[in-house]
Amino acid sequence: MKVKINFTDFWQNFEYRESFFWKFLSEKYELEISDKPEILFFGPFGREHRKYNCIKIFHTGENIKPNFLECDFAFSFDFMKGPKNYRFPLYAWYNEHEKLLNNRVEGFDIRNKKFCNFVYSNDKALERIDFFNKLSKYKKVDSGGRFLNNLGYQVQNKSEFISNYKFTICFENESSPGYTSEKIYDAMLANSIPIYWGNPLIHQEFNPESFINVHDYDSFDAVVEKIIELDLNDDLYFNMLRKPFFHENEIPDNLKSENLYSHFSYIFSLIGNYTPISNQFKSRIYHLIKDINSWISFKLQNNYK
Repeated sequence: MKVKINFTDFWQNFEYRESFFWKFLSEKYELEISDKPEILFFGPFGREHRKYNCIKIFHTGENIKPNFLECDFAFSFDFMKGPKNYRFPLYAWYNEHEKLLNNRVEGFDIRNKKFCNFVYSNDKALERIDFFNKLSKYKKVDSGGRFLNNLGYQVQNKSEFISNYKFTICFENESSPGYTSEKIYDAMLANSIPIYWGNPLIHQEFNPESFINVHDYDSFDAVVEKIIELDLNDDLYFNMLRKPFFHENEIPDNLKSENLYSHFSYIFSLIGNYTPISNQFKSRIYHLIKDINSWISFKLQNNYK
């Protein structure tokens, strides 16, 4: 089946041929980039998508929920059930889920592992900064990103770097139900126990016995105490390391390729037999009101200058 598609409103320097959806769908479909697409993938970084009258699919790695007055379908972190939304958090782009089923203890030499790492560039996440400072009072936490760097150099290969550590601080920029980025997944792939904060429902997608879930504790101080306990007791540490990352050591249904293909098959079957949201009256009224509000806001700001 040949499908005309396009991409817009993604991050700067976005390259569609390197995107997950292009690579994934190319395995099953003949894709053609077109200025008049049948399917448009769009992100939150612009309004170019409003120029298109076709089936529009929203996806983002940011903490932004889909607006179904702007999109027909969404691949999002939202737990919303139904044909319009497919739960597909940012880490799902990796598509390396089979690797998380491996035996994590085999070949693991704790003698060669350093304590804990922290790799970030964003200096606005106060919870993450606070926790870094608290844990650093116990032992040095190696910071290899641009922010709070204490190594004297910036890490080039994050995966290789964090694989040298027993623990990895995996704090999201903000906390929201269902919002899970690549941070915990990076640590899992590197076989470093994640110290996670962000999605308070994280226990629904990953086995809570396999990582340190900050949301399970009353305070950061209590989390630090747990980390110290694991750091000083190899038996306890390996007990956690033996636990599978996925519940029952099975890949969740929403991450399985066959289910993702099935959902796209449904969406593509609507081409030519479906009125896109961009052509529906309620969407046009929504955008008209939005434009009027933007114009009023612009005028008010300029009048006050």
